[in-house]
Amino acid sequence: MKIGRNSIFYISTIGIFILLMWVILQRGNSLETTHLKSLGSSVHHTVTPTAIPQLSFGEQLKSSISQNFEHPLSILLLQILVIILISRLFGFLFQKIGQPTVIGEVLAGILLGPSFLGLFFPDLFSFIFPASSLGNLQHLSQIGLILFMFIIGMELDLKLLKNTAGTAVLVSHASIIFPYILGVLLSLYIFVDFAPANIGFLPFALFMGISMSITAFPILARILQERGLTRTPLGTMALTCGAIDDVTAWAVLAAVIAIVKSGSMAGALSTIGLTVLYMLVMLYVIQPFLNKVGKVYIARETINKTLIALIFAMLLLSAYITESIGIHALFGAFVAGVIMPHNIDFKKNLVEKIEDISLVLFLPLFFAFTGLRTQIGLLNDIYLWQVFGLVLFVAILGKFGGSMLAARFGGLSWKLSLSIGALMNTRGLIQLIVLNIGYELGILSPEIFAILVLMAVITTFMTNPSLQLIDYFFRKKEQAVADKLLRPFSILISFGPPAMGKTLLKIAQQISPPDTELLHSQYSALHLTPSSEVHPAQAQIFEDEGFAPIKQEARESGINVNTIYKATDDVLNEIIRTANKGDFDLLLMGSARSVFTENYLGGKIRKVLNECKCNIGIFVDKYYTDSSRVIMLLPGSADEFTLRIISNLLERPETKHLCLVNSKDNGLPPELPEELFKQEHPELQLRSYSQLGEELHPDMSYDLLIVPLEEWKTLFSGKPKNPEFLPSVLILKNKV
Repeated sequence: MKIGRNSIFYISTIGIFILLMWVILQRGNSLETTHLKSLGSSVHHTVTPTAIPQLSFGEQLKSSISQNFEHPLSILLLQILVIILISRLFGFLFQKIGQPTVIGEVLAGILLGPSFLGLFFPDLFSFIFPASSLGNLQHLSQIGLILFMFIIGMELDLKLLKNTAGTAVLVSHASIIFPYILGVLLSLYIFVDFAPANIGFLPFALFMGISMSITAFPILARILQERGLTRTPLGTMALTCGAIDDVTAWAVLAAVIAIVKSGSMAGALSTIGLTVLYMLVMLYVIQPFLNKVGKVYIARETINKTLIALIFAMLLLSAYITESIGIHALFGAFVAGVIMPHNIDFKKNLVEKIEDISLVLFLPLFFAFTGLRTQIGLLNDIYLWQVFGLVLFVAILGKFGGSMLAARFGGLSWKLSLSIGALMNTRGLIQLIVLNIGYELGILSPEIFAILVLMAVITTFMTNPSLQLIDYFFRKKEQAVADKLLRPFSILISFGPPAMGKTLLKIAQQISPPDTELLHSQYSALHLTPSSEVHPAQAQIFEDEGFAPIKQEARESGINVNTIYKATDDVLNEIIRTANKGDFDLLLMGSARSVFTENYLGGKIRKVLNECKCNIGIFVDKYYTDSSRVIMLLPGSADEFTLRIISNLLERPETKHLCLVNSKDNGLPPELPEELFKQEHPELQLRSYSQLGEELHPDMSYDLLIVPLEEWKTLFSGKPKNPEFLPSVLILKNKV
């Protein structure tokens, strides 16, 4: 009844609205006629109206749509849409082959430019990127770069610079000096053919030097994070060198820009003086103020809109000042990021508000605009490609070779030295930013700009393969040394929820041998964040929080745990790769019970069981606290690993009661030596499978059930009939 009344009211309202609109419009038409007559009577001359061609409805619609497509906003929105979709696609594809997403995004920008789209589809290229629209695209991409350089400045940990060792300073400065000198020397060979007509040798040579010296610190940090090397000696050294390199290179770039823009040494000195004054104000006036703001934020636990507005105003003002005094706005954005409060929560929350919009929306616009400037088709003869080969050789020799030799001279091993050289040779996005600055200043011609862009792409692309090649050559030597040592009982603990890591470490200790002079156990903990696009500041927080419970348990137990952390989109394959590569005795996995909705061994766990080459333990938690009372099912044929687990359980003082359930009802399996049962132990029982139901009765109160995989499938078919009667379960699968 209520629905009917509502319908009547709705229809009546619409009808009255239509009637009133018709009456009002009719009245308006009569007013229009009266108004025109009054105007006609007051005019003493008549004007013959121009004949307006009458267009059909289809022609009018076509003309209207065409005008809308040509509107600057429509063109800009179309450009953004195309750029984002193509960039994300190429970034995803390159991530799948083990390359940073930035490589795919850079290549996507080049393909959208005249080198590919303009060459093979000129009409489509002109429609999407008309020449008149490029100014809007450039300005929008510059705003994105300002935000990005602000983030880069926040990622820079000044503690690395304050506490750095002499070797890091040596390597980082060598990685700038060597390529810079080689770049200046290279200018002697290419200046005549490639320098613009109005550019002297000094600015051209200085800029070629800085183009060879850049290291992409954010790309370097992400490569280390993806490879799980952040906390290793290599990772620590590379991050320190990269940070020092970043600060030094941007300072040199600011000086070069000042020299180029001023046109004279006196003008350059005045610009540098203003830059020094600006830096002093930022470090000793603005930074202390922001530190106080950061302390207030810690107390309030939130960043409000007023604080965000203040930070953005400071960022834009800093960029405006550096642009006004004669260096680039990006330098001001970088410094603004550096002086942000060091509190990691403050940086994390601030970065979260800026990073996604910067990386996903604005940076692809910069890549596309760089691609529009990159005309690979200009390299149309053998000589130009020879020059490209020479530039690439000089870039690798200076950066890779200089860093490697300095690291080796500083006392590092050959492997670490070569790895640091490969990482410092990464140029990536920062190189593209520098090249665009040179192009806008008129220092770089279109030909040398295209050559340097290709060099930046290739040197970044080669980083991961170079690291893999170095690992390959040194792996055999390291393995030979490791084989000489007494091999420990090694367990890899893989967990998701942090609390599960603590539980699994308790399980791992109980099935491991007690440490003696001849035997010892080695524990490694693997924790993964299911996303490869985690910001380094967030990754640090996730890593610390994820390992906090297991580290606390390790300290209380007096043992060491080696931690392995990665952010990856491919969690299962990463677990399998880590387990297979590390030659562990056992992969011990924790799993939320929701994964085992129908089958404890189904879903994602099945993939690990099928592809992992080591022994596997799948732990199903039933409110586990300790395992003083353990019941273990023996396989039909006890193997070496099973015997080792039984021996370890018997030797552990934590095991107060151990019940072994034998699949054969006629005594001990022949594989089990009787010596195992001659040890002094409070409670040791041997039962048959026919007595299993009695042993698993809730009154028996076992803490842990250990079951071989095949026996689990046989007895429970993967899903127990009365799961509430079972204690916590450890399902073991022996390696093939």
